[in-house]
Amino acid sequence: MHRWTSALLTAGLLATTATGCAGTTTTPAAAGSGTTRAAGSTTRAAGGAAETLRLAEQLLIKKCMEKEGHKYWVEPPSGDDVSVRFPYVVDDPAWARTHGYGTDLRRRREAEVRSDPNQRYFHSVPANTRAVLVSDLNGARPQGLSARLPNGVRVTHSDQGCQATAQRQLYGDLQAWFRATRVTDSLAGMRVGLVTDDKRYKAAVETWARCMRERTYTYADPARARAAATLPQTPWPHAKEVRLASAEAACAVSSGLSSVAKSLDSEYRDRLRRSHPQETADLARLKREALPRARAIVAHGA
Repeated sequence: MHRWTSALLTAGLLATTATGCAGTTTTPAAAGSGTTRAAGSTTRAAGGAAETLRLAEQLLIKKCMEKEGHKYWVEPPSGDDVSVRFPYVVDDPAWARTHGYGTDLRRRREAEVRSDPNQRYFHSVPANTRAVLVSDLNGARPQGLSARLPNGVRVTHSDQGCQATAQRQLYGDLQAWFRATRVTDSLAGMRVGLVTDDKRYKAAVETWARCMRERTYTYADPARARAAATLPQTPWPHAKEVRLASAEAACAVSSGLSSVAKSLDSEYRDRLRRSHPQETADLARLKREALPRARAIVAHGA
């Protein structure tokens, strides 16, 4: 969820809609959390192709928003949430010994959000100006772009505003980009569900649970263990969280759950891609064609 999303929901200014479920709203803090940069600084890509594309889009959004008379700060990418890093089970003992289930990292991101210059700027302007900010970024109405997801839900988004302008400049065919990203993103959630419903995964979880019981933990699956440590109203002490996560990681490795989950994840990833070849191919092509443009944009600071 982007940093201004809650404000947009309150204002009723969602720029993406979906028939049958909520859509995704892009906000001026679209890059997520992390160390921010000064508004006027020139930013250089330090990562690979994905980071170059992300940074180029941010620079184009910044240029567009400033043309509309707003301030906008380019931000580095957000760190992966634990559910993204470990969608099935925490299986990195070293990471678990340091971060547990990542609540320390989540608190750090929350603190960064509170000090984020885009967030401060948004809340510093009058309410009517906030509405203009959102409209100039996202477009006034969620119309112009449309995609049908594999589950049958149709999602829409404005083809106007600075986000659409930046993506059109970068990827060329905005409708193809919207459809390809929305469909392939939805496949990731489907893949996790298919893996956890697979009998091979469930058998491996039973072995994992026996290992956990030997360590005095009686959780039936990794999801319940994670929820116990991360969802209670009173946060667990970090040391207690680390002990549980470390046990989970050790059992994930020794029980074979980690290898089973990775194998099934790869199997279903390939299967889902084959079931949606057009969107998968379009996404790869659009990224490939956009990369030279992105490199030029980053090199010149937009």
